[in-house]
Amino acid sequence: RDIRRTLADAAPRAGLEGAIYAGLERLSDRTVGREWRRDDGAMVRIDRCLIDANWGQSSDVVYQFCRQSKHAGVIMPAHGRYVGASSIPFSDYKRKRGDRVGLNWRIPLDTARRSVRHTLFDTNFWKSFVHARLAVAMGDPGCLSLFGCQNDQHRLLAAHLTSEYRVKTEGRGRTVDEWKLRLDGADNHWLDCLVGCAVGVSMEGAVLFGTDSKPADRPRLRLSQLQGARR
Repeated sequence: RDIRRTLADAAPRAGLEGAIYAGLERLSDRTVGREWRRDDGAMVRIDRCLIDANWGQSSDVVYQFCRQSKHAGVIMPAHGRYVGASSIPFSDYKRKRGDRVGLNWRIPLDTARRSVRHTLFDTNFWKSFVHARLAVAMGDPGCLSLFGCQNDQHRLLAAHLTSEYRVKTEGRGRTVDEWKLRLDGADNHWLDCLVGCAVGVSMEGAVLFGTDSKPADRPRLRLSQLQGARR
């Protein structure tokens, strides 16, 4: 909560939107614009970076940045949706032509308003997914582990990850986890970031065993059958 250097300090001559844009530009250059060394020594780059566009005061500037950035092929605006037990689940949405659909996330084709495609995802599902991965024992499939062996290194991250609690709720014939803040005003930003990372990994094709679904096979039709159906 006691941030010594803010976005306004980093861009003293800019307004709110300009400071956010400058911050996004510097951060993307330091993360997306460089290579990262894996544990095996290989150098890799970030293939997908989602930027939270839910905050009303920053939505337009986030879309503007994603459109104009030199990393436009990697970054994408993202909107988390609170899908409770009484809400329509992502799996029940009717898929439109051009939409890209995955595990409780989708990328609508409609870009009429801002001319940039964006991602929508179910925050309740993905928060449960991330916490389930953290609960898996080290070495077991699906485990999400943190680097190093010093607990103090991850104390702030742990505070953010535990800032919310789940409530089992039933409605519309299904049971879901609904996540709520433990204290009003508690910081949960890094939890949101980790959830966004999980969604981005899913978008890039990573699949956890047991969560994949195979599309139904479509019967192959001959050209004569298609022509006959049009008559």
